[in-house]
Amino acid sequence: MDNYEIFVYSWIIIGIISFPFILKYDAPYGRHTSNKWGPLIDNKIAWIVMELPALMVCPLIVFNSDNAVSDVTMFFIILWAIHYFNRSVIFPLRIKTKKKKMPLLIAFLAFLFNIVNGLVNGIYFGSVNYDYSVSWLSSPEFIIGLSVFLFGFYVNNKSDSYLISLRKGKEKGYVIPKAGFFKYISCPNFFGEIVEWLGFAIMTWSIAGLAFFLWTFFNLVPRALSHHRWYKETFPDYPVERKAVFPFIL
Repeated sequence: MDNYEIFVYSWIIIGIISFPFILKYDAPYGRHTSNKWGPLIDNKIAWIVMELPALMVCPLIVFNSDNAVSDVTMFFIILWAIHYFNRSVIFPLRIKTKKKKMPLLIAFLAFLFNIVNGLVNGIYFGSVNYDYSVSWLSSPEFIIGLSVFLFGFYVNNKSDSYLISLRKGKEKGYVIPKAGFFKYISCPNFFGEIVEWLGFAIMTWSIAGLAFFLWTFFNLVPRALSHHRWYKETFPDYPVERKAVFPFIL
């Protein structure tokens, strides 16, 4: 096992160990914001700053690689960049935060996570497996993985757009979302992102993609369960048949 593999497997183990703690404690941002976690910063600024490393680190490592990175590998990085350009630039500018704030500590931890995740994937696609061949495009892994990725990307962005539309003209407060996948789960935006990175892991068939998918699962499933509890506590008429993050399952 080389140093890179030790690094990635250690990163996965840290995620597994962290998962019970993430389940137990609600991350204090968004509807769960708390000043008990230290100084607060503007929500939009926090989103941009903490997500920018994800947009920059992985692509920069790959684009500056001394290896002859293949076009197929570059395609994976383009998909990555599209997702994170939306997440770090477009999404923060669209959200209706109404001067909401986020603990600086949470933004800092997310900033660190995105650096490490960018390193894990950037090193893999820039140095470890940089030469995916054109024949990979006809493989079952690529075809299935890309289909899953695009489906997840669609659900994630469609759900985010719907949530943003619900806040238009509202100074504060939440309502019960009822359209699209919200008919079945409380957090289809999280479901979509989990599915998206599952697709990326399958499409690239890589330890880097697997690590990213697992960390996405570890972070977003507890967040979805927390949102689901909040909805049920806040709205007495919240649909009892609706699940948290996986339709008909959880």
